Amino acid sequence: MKFELFVAARYLRAKRRQAVVGMVTAIAVGGIAAGVAALIIALAITSGMKRDLLGKLVETSAQVQLLASDGRGIRDWEPLLARVSKLPHVVAASPGIWDPVLVGRGARSGGATVLGVLPKYEERVSGLLSNATPGSAEALEPETGSASQQGGPPPIVLGQDLAETVGAKIGDSVLLISPQGALTPFGIIPKYQSFRLAGTYHSGFYQYDDEMGLLRLKDAQTLFGEPDLITVINFKVDNPDRAPQIAKEIEQVAGPGYMTTNWTEQNQALFRALRLETIVTFIVIALIVIVAALNILTGLTMMVMEKTRDIAVMMSFGVQPGQVRRIFVMQGFLISVVGTALGLVLGYLGAWAGGHYHIPLSPDVYSIDTLPFAIRPWDGVIVAAVSIGISLLATLYPSSAAARILPAEALRYE
Repeated sequence: MKFELFVAARYLRAKRRQAVVGMVTAIAVGGIAAGVAALIIALAITSGMKRDLLGKLVETSAQVQLLASDGRGIRDWEPLLARVSKLPHVVAASPGIWDPVLVGRGARSGGATVLGVLPKYEERVSGLLSNATPGSAEALEPETGSASQQGGPPPIVLGQDLAETVGAKIGDSVLLISPQGALTPFGIIPKYQSFRLAGTYHSGFYQYDDEMGLLRLKDAQTLFGEPDLITVINFKVDNPDRAPQIAKEIEQVAGPGYMTTNWTEQNQALFRALRLETIVTFIVIALIVIVAALNILTGLTMMVMEKTRDIAVMMSFGVQPGQVRRIFVMQGFLISVVGTALGLVLGYLGAWAGGHYHIPLSPDVYSIDTLPFAIRPWDGVIVAAVSIGISLLATLYPSSAAARILPAEALRYE
């Protein structure tokens, strides 16, 4: 193999009688480098999107939820909470009541889902209050603040984007309108109540920052007309990947009349979209490598035509057709290795730069506010294998053509 590699390297470095052959070779190297770099950057983006979206989902939302199967809520929930909190894989549990409302201030309004919570429980389950302005968690405690504050509107903590939508600042009064109103001779009249904006939170996940708010549990029960009732018990578990199995254990302990859901079930569409995005991105950008491999095929074919006399001379001195074939396979291999190595360097540098300088995104479209990059060494191994494999396939025809040259025919007119 040393002989074939030596000749292949000499052919690549040799001065061309036809400059176009060298140009095609350079284009092939550049094409492979561009394709590999684009693949590395694209895979880093898709991996980063998946990492950030799933990370924010796990951090800001419950990993398992326990609900009443009849949809009427959970009464006498405190003994149930104490029972399910003792399960082995349950890290924390938090009771809550939630419902959709309309949040308004003056002429500006926005739809939202408000969740009534007990902060000492909620802080252990989700990261919303930990990402809130100082004092937000304390404001939602059952009894807090001075006497003047206690006599005013009850507190509410809104997502930062939702607060900006309705034009509310900390300390302002906002109006919550609940569809769970009172039945009158004129129909159902929505219930409404003023709240004081005690703080805002920014989780970085647009759906939570633009569509959610937090109330004290008692205030939410009063607003929705459901005293001493909760709609959900939220759980944080020790292994989010095992949430479906842990959810079944929680459901068994809770007993009949209860059902569970988990974060993987609630976000199945997102997971499918991320997988499809990765596959489609890989296939589409791999076409660049395929085009570059066609340049390798063209370049090697032209080189075989240029080196016909040299090949005939070598074969007349005893070089076997298999060795000639391996010479041109080695040429294609060297071209692909150089292009792939250059592409890996450019791709990882580009991914690092993209992650370092935080390219902004529109959060209402992508759910996150910056373009994430997750650099994974394994992606480089896969891309390099695909790139070199495609390039080697492109060498099959020209190398076989070179091995079929007949010395006598090639040297007849020399």
